[in-house]
Amino acid sequence: MAVPGEEHLLSKQVAALFQILCDFYGTDKIILKASKLEALELIKSEKLSERVLALEKLIYEDPTLSQVPPEEDIPHILSALEEELADIIARRTVEERLEQRIAERMQEKHEEYIQEIRRQILREEGGAETARTLKKLVELEAKEKVSLSRSALEILRPRSLKEIVGQEEAVQAILAKLASPFPQHMIIYGPPGVGKTTAARLALEEAKKISSSPFGPQAPFVEVDGTTLRWDPREITNPLLGSVHDPIYQGARRDLADSGIPEPKLGLVTEAHGGVLFIDEIGEMDPLLLNKLLKVLEDKRVFFDSSYYDPEDESIPRYIKKLFEEGAPADFVLIGATTRDPEEISPALRSRCAEVFFSPLTPEHIKTIVEEAAERLKVKLEPGVSELIAEYTIEGRKAVNILAEAYGLCLYRQRDKRGRRRRSIGLEHVRQVLRSARLTPQISVKAQKKPEVGRIMGLAVSGFVGTVLEIEAVAFPAREEGKGVIRFNETAGSMARDSVFNAAAVFRLLTGEDLGDYDLHVNVVGGANIDGPSAGLAILAAIVSAVQGKPLRQDVAVTGEISIQGKVKPVGGVLEKIYGAKQAGMGAVLLPRDNYLEVKGAIKGIELIPVATVAEALDYLFRIPLASTPRG
Repeated sequence: MAVPGEEHLLSKQVAALFQILCDFYGTDKIILKASKLEALELIKSEKLSERVLALEKLIYEDPTLSQVPPEEDIPHILSALEEELADIIARRTVEERLEQRIAERMQEKHEEYIQEIRRQILREEGGAETARTLKKLVELEAKEKVSLSRSALEILRPRSLKEIVGQEEAVQAILAKLASPFPQHMIIYGPPGVGKTTAARLALEEAKKISSSPFGPQAPFVEVDGTTLRWDPREITNPLLGSVHDPIYQGARRDLADSGIPEPKLGLVTEAHGGVLFIDEIGEMDPLLLNKLLKVLEDKRVFFDSSYYDPEDESIPRYIKKLFEEGAPADFVLIGATTRDPEEISPALRSRCAEVFFSPLTPEHIKTIVEEAAERLKVKLEPGVSELIAEYTIEGRKAVNILAEAYGLCLYRQRDKRGRRRRSIGLEHVRQVLRSARLTPQISVKAQKKPEVGRIMGLAVSGFVGTVLEIEAVAFPAREEGKGVIRFNETAGSMARDSVFNAAAVFRLLTGEDLGDYDLHVNVVGGANIDGPSAGLAILAAIVSAVQGKPLRQDVAVTGEISIQGKVKPVGGVLEKIYGAKQAGMGAVLLPRDNYLEVKGAIKGIELIPVATVAEALDYLFRIPLASTPRG
């Protein structure tokens, strides 16, 4: 006899086994099975031993079992039943898994069989191939076997950051921003042909080698030109961000179109995931597309939408469902390059990006680029070749192109009697290339040692390139005292005209003389338009020189706005202007004192002279006797 507590425990064990059977087979099947095995009444019995007998009939599936087990044997019987039930469940699980795999394998074999039959039918019927298509295939394969040598730019392009000439600080700035554990988006400013794209590409390769950098060995560098990015505002196509091709009008994949499933097409932002997306001329991008790109930078994902997408459709492939529901990953570093001024770039983009400035190349930089390119081409340069090329361009890319053309001309024209090419580029080769390309010298105004009266070198900037302006003035006594006329060329612009009148006022303030006693003509040689007041100091110096007949130094360039109180005010683009002065061979630059600190030590090889007043500037350019008490 089992004690009451033990009998209660055994009863719970029996009930648990019945529940497992119901869960495994299903309640309906258990009832049907119990009816066939004559165990239905035993299941309903209040006696524990009869319910155990019912379990034996169900688990062993034996209707001949009829002996009710004694109560003392029930624990051993239940233990045996548990083991048998565990074996049954395990066998059934394995069988179901095998059946599923068999069904999948049969489906694969069936599809392969269907495809093989289709191919066989196509072969029997001749298929889509014809004599014409087979001929086209042969021609295409023949073209694949032909290749020309690499282009000159490909061979001469820098292969390491050390080979990028004249941009050491900018290159370090790019690398520092990529090598950080928290890389920054960037905008690179600078004139064309100075190595912005190459520097970004090589900086990524270098960052991959640094342990602190988040970029992996396979981090991509995706390059695109902002001027060629075309998109449809209706999101029919968007190569940058990606788009959705609907199954009816936009040509989704055939198997998807037949099922009415839209197909997302991933864009360049997803292709650049984990690496760098480089957009050249980012300042030319469509503003609306740029705003969409900024949203991707925030979310680090691209989301898709389509009226054809049905989340309940079970036939939709899982990758398409994942794209619609979770979006495509787009975690990358954006590097944009532009030749525009920072003020012309979207403020929203600038606020998200660090800014790096590439400097214009000097003639010395161009000479270095040409000489290094000649070494890679394994060609000798006659004396003066690199200097000649440097006179006609400030772009590294253009300099390399000129050298490559001269090299080709050299190989074509110069051969010895044995037919071997002489690998030596001379001045005449370069001059012929320059003539055929209709190129003119980059620097038309150069420094001179001999002083001149009424002529001075001003400075201007266009984009990121500084240039020297030749400003001249001539003065004659007026026909009638006090009725002199001031003439100024209109093409220089209204702000330059204002500078002339400011200079007239300061001239009277400093010298006590009235320009009304002179007929004065001020000219900006070449008709350049001066967009700003920075030529004021140069114009004043030219006027003083012309009126007083005192020569001005021709190896000093001058920039600075003048106030009618005789002060020299700060101007913009000073760094670029200093570069322009250095390219023209100037020995010094006269600049406002307020601009001096921002450029001090930035450019080697040229003297910077800060001035705060007009008197200081003129005292440096020439000694001027100032009236003790100015008239008027």
